[in-house]
Amino acid sequence: MDQQIRFCSIATGRIAYAEVGAGPALVLPAWWVSHLELDWESAHFRSFVEALAARRRVIRYDPLGTGLSDRRREGGHGGLDGELEALAAVVGAAQLRRAALLGISSGACLAAAFAARAPDAVEALVLYGGYARGAEVAAPEVRESMLSVVSAHWGLGSRLLADLFLPEASAKELEAFARFQRQAAPPETAAAHLEFVYSVDVAAELAQIDAPTLVLHRREDRAIPFELGRELTASVPGARLLTLEGSQHLPWRGDAAAIAAAVGEFLDGDAGAGALLGARSPEAGVAPPALSERELEVLRLVAAGLSDAEIAERLVLSPHTVHRHVANVRTKLRQPSRAAAVAQAGRIGLI
Repeated sequence: MDQQIRFCSIATGRIAYAEVGAGPALVLPAWWVSHLELDWESAHFRSFVEALAARRRVIRYDPLGTGLSDRRREGGHGGLDGELEALAAVVGAAQLRRAALLGISSGACLAAAFAARAPDAVEALVLYGGYARGAEVAAPEVRESMLSVVSAHWGLGSRLLADLFLPEASAKELEAFARFQRQAAPPETAAAHLEFVYSVDVAAELAQIDAPTLVLHRREDRAIPFELGRELTASVPGARLLTLEGSQHLPWRGDAAAIAAAVGEFLDGDAGAGALLGARSPEAGVAPPALSERELEVLRLVAAGLSDAEIAERLVLSPHTVHRHVANVRTKLRQPSRAAAVAQAGRIGLI
């Protein structure tokens, strides 16, 4: 699948949004910081979104100040109202009358508030790793310390956040995610967005939600405590809680297939999206296709989230040669994209 990037405008700047897939709309409200292009180069992230897009038109966007969106024309952060204005602008630009919302982490706050304020525009609500009050995410001294480090030393702050968001990750993965955060947002924007994460409060909005709601939360989530997901469920009328095992905060890490399956079953009545991410075992007796040593080397680096240019630099090859190796791997694995090839390689034991 290829994403299509477009722009829409609000008073404080232009917002970049991306669409992939076809069918009923699934909108992912903005979270922490993002970058439409860099996220799409991540094998884990792309596989997760492509699985969701198997039956849905998935729409996501970069919040103002991050990624491909404009830096704010006015200083500071727009708060909850500003974030909801951006979400509404994307929904309008995509010409959506009704859509399902998948709110991830702080994006769950935006999804919940939008569903409460615009009930006719929301088909269903999925809240993953979310919370209602940012002040409950961590103790005051922890919040103050993290904000101070991010503001004063974004290099160190990005690494501390990587440790929090990616437990059990390798040193290379942590460094790559820390670098991604620095590329996605400058230090002043990162600090403003983190302050919003810690200060947003949508508790008063939850009782007004009328949409069918599923809350997903990993039991050992280190970034957003499980208890906050339980409280979120109890506060939304008729909401259902699905507890998942694991400590990863990002849904595309760890057992992403279980999350994709749960979303697909809740929204569309089947768990097909989970199968695309490896919920099914490889067929017995089927030998994996033969890849050359160089192709396997390239595939492992694709799986690590490196772009063609980064792989070329690492292996001292030309980007064209790397692109050819990736194309060969996709052909041999019979997969439509690099992310799907990585997922298939994992299923059949190549990586």
